[in-house]
Amino acid sequence: MEPAVGAWCASAEICFRLHDHEHRLKSVRLRSAAATGDFGYDAERRSWELRLPRPPVRRIEYHLELGHPDGSSETICDPDNPRRDGEASVLTCPDYREPDWLHLPQAAGRWREVYLPLPAVRGEMVARIWSPDIRTDRVLVAHDGPDFHRYGELGRYTGAMIGAGRVPPYHLVLLPPGERFEWYSASPAYARALAYDVLPKLAAELGTDRPVVGAGASLGALAMLHAQRRHPAGFAGLFLQSGSFFQPRFDRQESGFRRYLRIVRFTGRVRRAATFDAPVPVAITCGAVEENLANNRDMAAVLGRQGYDVRFTEVPDAHNWTGWRDALDPDLTGLLKQVFI
Repeated sequence: MEPAVGAWCASAEICFRLHDHEHRLKSVRLRSAAATGDFGYDAERRSWELRLPRPPVRRIEYHLELGHPDGSSETICDPDNPRRDGEASVLTCPDYREPDWLHLPQAAGRWREVYLPLPAVRGEMVARIWSPDIRTDRVLVAHDGPDFHRYGELGRYTGAMIGAGRVPPYHLVLLPPGERFEWYSASPAYARALAYDVLPKLAAELGTDRPVVGAGASLGALAMLHAQRRHPAGFAGLFLQSGSFFQPRFDRQESGFRRYLRIVRFTGRVRRAATFDAPVPVAITCGAVEENLANNRDMAAVLGRQGYDVRFTEVPDAHNWTGWRDALDPDLTGLLKQVFI
């Protein structure tokens, strides 16, 4: 039986219903990366309703845009759906499952902070490092580290998977984004800073000379691939989620971004290369309803042709931290087991 209000998901359909007993609203529109549409008013139910074919996802983050009779509008979370993820309402489908590692005990370890001067970009950062109590020379370095930890639960994943023995012990390094739009947009200066300022300092701090696995999402993924292409010696593997690998044929909607052309030029150089001298294992994930899906599919194929050992996964979600979190296992797990032998 369908609920009176709120949102629900069936095998082939999604439905949203919002109470408006006095019919005070002029319009209601669904805003989501997974689906959009205009609600219709049902006078008998005294509510607004929208039914759509179910997109290829298992959860939907969304907002409602409310139109008022005076011509104004506002965008809000769904007041009839108590489920939230950050600042968005969430509809979960019956086949959605949270990762099992969210409920596993954590391996023992400690956090500390390391100051990193970045003369190549005339900047600085403070990295957070988690190290297990077990000695190890393995290192995973993540872009957008604070958000990857807070929203993508990368630290929790690390402790749980090491504690369960599913991956070898490793140090987790969370790099803050700094001047994110500049540094992460295929910047040669930032790639140089990462290769010559950040990684050597981390190696000295952790007592290792082993190449790292680099991880990133969106622009952070683009920046990690860019650094590996320019300075491959520092990298043993790449974990890239929903990378912003812009191409004009797929991504003209991004052309207003001030570093769009620099990204396009880098992506074009990668695509035109017949080979690459230092390929590494790489896992790429991307949401099934993302604008970035086409360019991620293409990049996975290009890297595969150039000798990278590529695993590409389309995730039943959109461009958001929960979707990226849910893809950590098995995609990052498999990469770490392959590289950290």
